[in-house]
Amino acid sequence: MGLWSSFLTSLGIIKRKVNILLVGLDNAGKSTIINGLKVSAVPQTEVVPTVGFNVETFSTQHRLTFTVFDMSGQGKYRDLWEYYYPDVEAIVFVIDASDKIRACVARDELETMLQNKVLRDRKIPILFFANKMDVEGGMSPSECSGALGLEEIKDRNWTICATNGITGQGVGVGLDWLAEELKY
Repeated sequence: MGLWSSFLTSLGIIKRKVNILLVGLDNAGKSTIINGLKVSAVPQTEVVPTVGFNVETFSTQHRLTFTVFDMSGQGKYRDLWEYYYPDVEAIVFVIDASDKIRACVARDELETMLQNKVLRDRKIPILFFANKMDVEGGMSPSECSGALGLEEIKDRNWTICATNGITGQGVGVGLDWLAEELKY
């Protein structure tokens, strides 16, 4: 970002643009969360699974404009995630707190992601959304953290937030944290 752009951003005249990578297993609620953040969003009762990826842009009250790369979580598309690592400033990892059986798969994908050379060299922050908190019998954020092995992440900033993608509960808290992490 040039000096002039930095100055205008600091005054709030323009918003700083940041690229965010949104990942997680299929059916974790990634697209539902993003759809709820769009200003013109009409509440949806059904969300079609993402095939490949979707790109969404939205502004926040934090003087930021997020461009979010909503990646498919289906197994055959997870290899695509790494192509976006060089161009993002943060990662949002969504875990389905109601899916205890596949928590180990989510952990494996997270470990693979963190071992990628590009991400090892770039200490970008990671926001974890423990989604589907409305589902009875699901894991708490603390249990999600344990299932993902988050306590082992010591080389970058991260946090985990309890969310409900349908109602948007908890998403704002996570975005506030992320905006703070992305301040220059």
